[in-house]
Amino acid sequence: MNLKITSIMMTMMFLLSALAGCTGGDEAVDLDDSDGGYDYASNVDNHRMLMGDVCDIKDLSGAYDWDGVMDIYENGEHAEKSDGSYRTLMGFADAAGKNHAYDDYYGADGSWNDFVSAAIGGTGPFAGESDTVRDQATEKGIQNGVMTAYAIHELNAAIIKAEAGNWGPDDAQHAWDEGWAFYHGPDDANADYDGCGPFATAAKRGGNFGTGDATNIATLAAMNDGLTALKNEDMQGVIDARDEVLKNVVIVYSQASVRYASKMTDDLAAGDTADYDKHQAEGHAFYRVIEAYVAEHTSICYNMVSHSVSSDSSQASCEAYMYLENYTSQNDPDGEEFTGCYNSVTHAQHEGMSQEECEAFGWYANYYNSKILEIFDLKNDGDATADYEADIRSYLQPVWDAFGITADDIGTLQ
Repeated sequence: MNLKITSIMMTMMFLLSALAGCTGGDEAVDLDDSDGGYDYASNVDNHRMLMGDVCDIKDLSGAYDWDGVMDIYENGEHAEKSDGSYRTLMGFADAAGKNHAYDDYYGADGSWNDFVSAAIGGTGPFAGESDTVRDQATEKGIQNGVMTAYAIHELNAAIIKAEAGNWGPDDAQHAWDEGWAFYHGPDDANADYDGCGPFATAAKRGGNFGTGDATNIATLAAMNDGLTALKNEDMQGVIDARDEVLKNVVIVYSQASVRYASKMTDDLAAGDTADYDKHQAEGHAFYRVIEAYVAEHTSICYNMVSHSVSSDSSQASCEAYMYLENYTSQNDPDGEEFTGCYNSVTHAQHEGMSQEECEAFGWYANYYNSKILEIFDLKNDGDATADYEADIRSYLQPVWDAFGITADDIGTLQ
């Protein structure tokens, strides 16, 4: 009798274990009310579990199991909703009308899905590229591109809900919570899902640049400040918190872009084309995370005669130069004549500048951005004489200035 009972109990345990394995692993993850120092105001368990899909895709992509990657990406595995369907990474990446800048910038709905699906399938810009290149683009595209886009979308959704007067834990606060869930993921050590999101990338880049956990500390503080602001119905506080999160996203993926550009230079010096291609793909994917938010800050006003970049930061001022001869301003109490180049927007005067030079100013939209894209273009085999780290730093400096990012914020590549 005892043996029979024991046998029945063992059979039941086996069946329960098998059943648990069919649920995507939800029961194995300890979902408490907080992750990484952020206390949720609402239930976002389902959203947090999406990070499990990211982790599994990273494993399958590293093994070049493209069918397995696409299955999870398209159908979902861990984030089961109440109706039995699954929240999917592809569902968000391919969605239209989301509250982030990527689709408008790239001129296509589901722009992140276009990128990731091409990397998985080896099509478009990834046609003819190695499995290693596709793996890096897939992993970085999903972990960093798609999940950061999710997070930004939710923070902006929270602001939109609050603007409509819906401040509560079922509305704006819930959306804000989702932003952290997508950026950080569950912090259960047994699952290690918090190692598969943008938060984990930020920690790695901080280690690479000697800045430690600075960006994650700042991002966490901003997320907590934003939630408090929502509870207090403080709109400016929410907006400031969102902007601080975005600033730190720019820092993280600037560091990533600089790091892999540096690796590309080293690879060329060593004659290692395989590693060059791999690191170029990583830089390519990492820079794409911030391109839509930083490109506008890389425009320049360039003079084709002096071959210099002016300090004009807008197209209006760049195109407002005019050459004047023996001009007397009505506002000049001394009535002194002026001959030279005058800017009708900034009112700057360049006395003695030739007419040829004065009329040679031109506005080049997203100029440095195009230079960065050229470096990370997968068809670019590289220039062994180039210092790509120095180039990327130079091209991103106007971006850092615009966001108030200092040299200490970026740090020094170790």
